[in-house]
Amino acid sequence: MSRRVDPIKAEVVARFLLATAEEMGATLMRTAFSPNIKERADCSTAVFDAAGQVIALAQRVPIHLGSMVGAVDEILRRYPRAEIRPGDMFIANDPYNGGGTHLPDITVISPVFQGHRIVAYVANIAHHADVGGMVPGSEAAVCKSIYQEGLRIPPVYIQRAGQLNRDVFDLILLNSRTPEERVGDLNAQFAANTVGARSVTALVDRYGTRETAANIAAYLDFTEKRFRAAINRLPRGRYQAEDFLDGDREGETCRIRLALTVGKGRLDFDFTGSDSQLASARNIPYRALLATVYTVAKSLLDPEVPANAGYYRTMNIVAPPGCVVGPVPPAAIGCRSISASVLGDVIAQAMSQAIPDKALAGSGPHHLYVLAGTDPRSGSYFVNYETLAGGMGARAYRNGVDGVRVHASGSSNLPVEALEHAYPFRVERYALWEGSNGGGRYHGGMGVVRDYRVLADDIVVSLSSERQHVAARGACGGGDGATGRFVLNPGAPDERTLPSAAADVPLPRGSVLRIATPGGGGYGRATPRDATAATRENVPFP
Repeated sequence: MSRRVDPIKAEVVARFLLATAEEMGATLMRTAFSPNIKERADCSTAVFDAAGQVIALAQRVPIHLGSMVGAVDEILRRYPRAEIRPGDMFIANDPYNGGGTHLPDITVISPVFQGHRIVAYVANIAHHADVGGMVPGSEAAVCKSIYQEGLRIPPVYIQRAGQLNRDVFDLILLNSRTPEERVGDLNAQFAANTVGARSVTALVDRYGTRETAANIAAYLDFTEKRFRAAINRLPRGRYQAEDFLDGDREGETCRIRLALTVGKGRLDFDFTGSDSQLASARNIPYRALLATVYTVAKSLLDPEVPANAGYYRTMNIVAPPGCVVGPVPPAAIGCRSISASVLGDVIAQAMSQAIPDKALAGSGPHHLYVLAGTDPRSGSYFVNYETLAGGMGARAYRNGVDGVRVHASGSSNLPVEALEHAYPFRVERYALWEGSNGGGRYHGGMGVVRDYRVLADDIVVSLSSERQHVAARGACGGGDGATGRFVLNPGAPDERTLPSAAADVPLPRGSVLRIATPGGGGYGRATPRDATAATRENVPFP
């Protein structure tokens, strides 16, 4: 750290900004309308410095980091800094134009002024349950181009000098199947940024522009230095790994390949050799790739390092344009979060070779389902966007975690009480899937089973998933986890297994939809003293 900066004061400033990001998140969730934000916390908040570097990121949904990185740069490429005024807010969602990682994630960014000078930016991102497109929920693996996924918004003004840009606002509402929710959720996002800007202004008023900037720069430098030290504890070398997404058709696969080079205080991630981008929405846009690499590297090397731009400097990431982790327009990318969980396994697999004492087996990603239709209680149309957690892979020293979001994903489940209050369904089963975890010296985490009874007449569901054909791998002799599945009317004469990806599947009144998520892989060969654990070959379906 610079001699001109008091390290204690720099820590105080950094912690204040992190608290600001958390306060923004609390404001967003408490004022949002949709269950996906207020109950599932599918949102994130952040503070940037005047140069657009991430200073503080609330610890919620790591993949949202991808929507934050480079967002300010994109705004400044479109709008000269001299034209931006106090009270301005920008909105965006398009991953190919600086707006994030998929269309339902709407980002709102606000400059923070000290006099006539921009001293920082605050931003939040919220997953809106519907922004148009070919299916309710604006997210389905079967989409073939981004034009089918919803309204695309490049960075544009949503407020100017504190006044709502009604034209843009109305355009967003018109493209959503649930405009009333969008009004409430967008206003919650505006409120969160107002709260964040107020706190950052108070900090700058206290310490002054120059001292605040110096403290922030020093803290980023400290973060970089700390993470380089963690990298330097690894043996230098080149480590390779690969795994597979589901392909464009049922039973096909798509390879993600990584060559990781550990150098002096530096990690190079090269995804050359990965398969070409898919004609489905399983592609991983570049910013989602960044977020996943940053998150998994941090988790394995130094989980307590501050989540800011300082440690990003230690990593270089290469993905050839047009590959599945570097898609180009008009590739569909809606289901990038599920795909990024498999990507996280690839990254962890490569890094585990360098740190075998912290190795991580393959994990079971969440499953996505969007239920939509008319609620007979109110006569209004609804879109219920939900995800259900899978099982974490075992570590070299402990069992995997049951029923958890893995790697860069992180939103909560929707509580049964909130779900049944808001939508015409009854949850008849919600349990861990016994035996779905891979066995071994340490067993993987179990997946989850959830049954929905349909209580309305015109309900449809869209389904997206990974690891229904390629199981989460065990490590060092551990067993693979069970693959996931979607089943209609389990145990009934008309039981039917649904595809791993589908859109607008009708669910008759009284039918039951079962979601069973994949389990994590085990670690190490089981000894005679270890209890026998099920593998994917002998797991009974729940």
